[in-house]
Amino acid sequence: MPIDRAVTLRNAEKLIRQGKLDAAIAEFVRLVEDQPRDWNGKNSLADLYARAGKVDKAVEQLMEIAGNLNDEGAVAKAGAVYKKILKLKPDHEHGLLQVSEILGGQGLYADARAHLNTLIELRRAKGDVRGVLQAKIRLGSLDPEDYEGRRTASNARIEMGDKAGALSDLKDIAAALTEKGRQAEAVEVLRDAAKLHPDDEEIRERLLDVYFAAGDLAHARECATTVEQFRMVAAAFEARGDVDEALGTLRQAASQNPADTDLKADLARAFVVRGDIATAAEYLSVETAGDDPVLLLTVADIKLRGESVEDGLVIVRRLLEEDASRREQIALLGWTVAERHPEAGFQVVELAAETAVAQGDWPGAAAVLQEFVTRVPNHIPALMHLVELCVDGGLEATMFSAQAQLADAYIAAGAATEARFIAEDLVAREPWDKANVERFRRALVLLGEPDPDALIAARLSGESPFTSTDLSFDDHELDEMPADAGGALAPPDVMSLEDLMAAAAVADDPVVKPARKRSRHEERHFELSANAVEFESLLSELESAPASAPGASEGVEVDLSIVIDDIKKPAAPPPAETASGGLDAVFGNMREASRRSGLDDAEKEYKRGLALRDAGDIDGCIKALEKASRAPKLRFATARLIARLYRERNRMPEALEWLERASHAPASNVDDSHQLLYELAEALEKIGEVARALAVCLELRSEAGEYRDIAERIDRLTKVQAGG
Repeated sequence: MPIDRAVTLRNAEKLIRQGKLDAAIAEFVRLVEDQPRDWNGKNSLADLYARAGKVDKAVEQLMEIAGNLNDEGAVAKAGAVYKKILKLKPDHEHGLLQVSEILGGQGLYADARAHLNTLIELRRAKGDVRGVLQAKIRLGSLDPEDYEGRRTASNARIEMGDKAGALSDLKDIAAALTEKGRQAEAVEVLRDAAKLHPDDEEIRERLLDVYFAAGDLAHARECATTVEQFRMVAAAFEARGDVDEALGTLRQAASQNPADTDLKADLARAFVVRGDIATAAEYLSVETAGDDPVLLLTVADIKLRGESVEDGLVIVRRLLEEDASRREQIALLGWTVAERHPEAGFQVVELAAETAVAQGDWPGAAAVLQEFVTRVPNHIPALMHLVELCVDGGLEATMFSAQAQLADAYIAAGAATEARFIAEDLVAREPWDKANVERFRRALVLLGEPDPDALIAARLSGESPFTSTDLSFDDHELDEMPADAGGALAPPDVMSLEDLMAAAAVADDPVVKPARKRSRHEERHFELSANAVEFESLLSELESAPASAPGASEGVEVDLSIVIDDIKKPAAPPPAETASGGLDAVFGNMREASRRSGLDDAEKEYKRGLALRDAGDIDGCIKALEKASRAPKLRFATARLIARLYRERNRMPEALEWLERASHAPASNVDDSHQLLYELAEALEKIGEVARALAVCLELRSEAGEYRDIAERIDRLTKVQAGG
């Protein structure tokens, strides 16, 4: 039968005021039995038990209240009840444990530790060893950031015999330390874990990663078990320059994996890099390589570098016959072999080039040989093959470059006749190119020509014709050429001074060097004629120079009037002796006139660009400034201004490009140079190019000392690069 709660409460209150605690307790017992989840009633009952000295019964009621509050998620209220329990009974173990967990969950680690330490002492006094260890585990696990405490907890697990739990804890601790960059501590934890379970592959892998990240390759190798891991460590040793350790690592891997042919190939390559071909051959052969093209290339590499070049070429031919697309790999093999064995490498490169020709890829074939002669300069057979290939493939621009290299190679080898023939042909084609003229002079000197400058001047003036090597004209072109009364060919038209100066200006400009496309009319002139050059605008200057007495002058002026409009008879031959100063003066005047003209135009574009900027036409301004930047004198200022305009538009890639161009141009003063480097570093950092920004900052500090905030920038960039 339900009770009347209001009446029961009044009776209990009366009994309390009358001092009849037992009777009052009986009334409250009736109330809580009627409603077991009446926490207020139970709390009042607990208070009455406490006043009556019945502590255990009071604690029993409070424990029930706290447990239910905790289950319902009212953790703070539950904590208050547990604290009330500890006031009644300070040695209540469950209360101490529960309060410490609640406080730990609230981040109050100091208070939580105090309660757990009390619990540990109580259990130790009772001789409860297991209970002490359990409390220590809870103590060490309170704060996730307390790694020492967590390691203590794992040790407690080990003492309890819970090795699996301890191992799991140690792995978690090591992972957290690694994530925070505390590598040394992570290594210590993983070592403890490895001692606990030496065969745990996960621990070994983690140890390897940590050692590798810390650069401790020796210990990393101890943890390696798979071929891939050994390879990774070996590559790191090799990158560090420690080839012996790299080889030792690969050998260790090979001893554990004797059937791994790829590993043998790695070992062979490593010995090849070291130059120990004999040892490399121990690990590879055609048979072991099978049909693997990579391994076959390695075998070919070994044989080509050793004493079996023919065997290596057989392998190369086989690979190309099976798949012509491998010619790039074959070319790379030839280039690398050529660095130590030029002749063997050349034979391989020839095979790659021939394959490219067979596929109709003439530029590709030329590129193969070009790279070879870049790595092996002055290799005459390769250069001859390159010239021949360019002729067959119609690669005119490449042919001129190859001819120049071949002429230099002949000069270096002392083959004067061949060098002269090629150099003269180059000057005939491009007489404005001073490098060609100088190459011709060196060939003449090598031949023993007593006065090479006089001969060159005679060639350039048209008095003594160049010899043609171009036989590509059509017969009808020859028929159409006008002849004089005696049947001789009439002098063809000549390149004007303006064209010649423009070509020289382009050749001198380090930024703009496009190859000038000559007309067929010009080609015929330079390749089939006496190469007369019309210098009307310079002739008056040369003729007006004061005459010198014979023998008193250091040189005689060059007569370049061989072809002038309206003059029907040939000019008198030039003096027998012509000093190099006259020829240099002619080219000097040409270049100076070109520079003056180019600079005037550039200055106009610069001023126009500034005006367009003021008018708000930024696109037009940039185009004008780009033209002005071709003049070396204006390049720094224009490039820097273009960079700022792009930066204002937040177009950082373009801004960075022009800042770099400005950095390669001469600055007007040191301060501007330093400011430009500072702006370049800023731009690089802004787009995330940390390494390059740091390099520029270091360069700036080396030049300008503690410039502005450069020290702080270097410190910041260094930390970012290090991942800090």
